[in-house]
Amino acid sequence: MADNHQTNEDTDVLVTLDLDDGTQVECEILTIFTVLERDYIALLPLTDDGEPNEEGEVFIYRYSEDEEGNASLDNIESDEEYEAVSDRFDELLDEAEFNDMED
Repeated sequence: MADNHQTNEDTDVLVTLDLDDGTQVECEILTIFTVLERDYIALLPLTDDGEPNEEGEVFIYRYSEDEEGNASLDNIESDEEYEAVSDRFDELLDEAEFNDMED
């Protein structure tokens, strides 16, 4: 579902998602976070020019790694799970904005 690769910039890791319609979209990893003992990843789709999308759309998936450290992404299965995960992601965004204001 996804290929990880390092960009030229030291801090940005990009993932290429293979979508159900057969297209691919390049995404920047925003964060990996935990909700109820399960890990999730937030991805920001990039434009064809490699810039963040203007709509602010974010993809969130279940995230796991095998014993060898290979990442795996899976769809969130229920509305309840999605609601809990998106609420936590919103909290993380609020915390990041607050920390930026303090700096």
